[in-house]
Amino acid sequence: MSAEHDIHVIDTAFQRDHFDAAYLLVGNGRGAFIDCGTSHSLPNMLAAVERAGLGIEAIDWLILTHVHLDHAGGAGALMQRLPNARLLVHPRGAPHMIDPARLVAGATAVYGAEEMARSYGQIVPVAAERVVVAGDGHHLSLGGRELLCIDTPGHARHHLCVWDAASRSWFTGDTFGLSYRELDSAQGAFVIPTSSPVQFEPDALHASIDRLMARAPEAMFLTHYGRVRDTARLAADLHVQIDAMTAIARACDGRPDRHRALVAALGELYLERARAHGCRLDDAGVLRVLGMDIELNAQGLACWLDREKP
Repeated sequence: MSAEHDIHVIDTAFQRDHFDAAYLLVGNGRGAFIDCGTSHSLPNMLAAVERAGLGIEAIDWLILTHVHLDHAGGAGALMQRLPNARLLVHPRGAPHMIDPARLVAGATAVYGAEEMARSYGQIVPVAAERVVVAGDGHHLSLGGRELLCIDTPGHARHHLCVWDAASRSWFTGDTFGLSYRELDSAQGAFVIPTSSPVQFEPDALHASIDRLMARAPEAMFLTHYGRVRDTARLAADLHVQIDAMTAIARACDGRPDRHRALVAALGELYLERARAHGCRLDDAGVLRVLGMDIELNAQGLACWLDREKP
């Protein structure tokens, strides 16, 4: 757990090690979580509070970047353990936290009940009176530590990012892509965009990335996974890949094996970039790390293609 700038990185242990992060920010003895993993992540979240030298009564906020279950599935269960905390969430996400029935039904339709229980555990509602809606430009103070939330669609329409002035960093959820430490090289971090279902919008994602970069951030804290620096290079990489991914999607559209073609073409795109980046893993290793994301990106691109059709 890193505590530079009083930012503690928490591995939520979702799917594998160093895949899904949450964060604990501390300001003058008060704490805020950013994202929380699933209900299975509770022990790791609460242990982070203890390691930071806080009690659970010192946690004022649970801030969700968006309500996809790997980021927010454990919110209700965690809030039950935090007596003084309020939940901060995008206006489009708030109803799903208060009544998660549609969220659960949609995810169960995709994953099945057995996988839902294994990966996500119980999805617990959050009492409406404990939910605060964060519109674009929402400010909050964490023991005097100033945080700013902005609307960042592109990955999802219910997505926000959090600016921390103390560290000059953004907490980006999935807006600034995915970057796994296994794929780091001498050139630094390797990044890919995430277009997972069902609200990928490339133009909005380009604009959101530009909006993050307008503050010349020193670092980005990604849910998948951890802190990355060299933000200008990574932003440029993301822009190039978003365009490449949408071009791949259009080229595969209309094929009877569209999904399989998308998976193959995305895999080749990321392998080519990983080789150029000097990633230490061989091709099979890169595909093993990115396999789940390639599958989800293909699904999300297909949703985008179908939504674009008249």
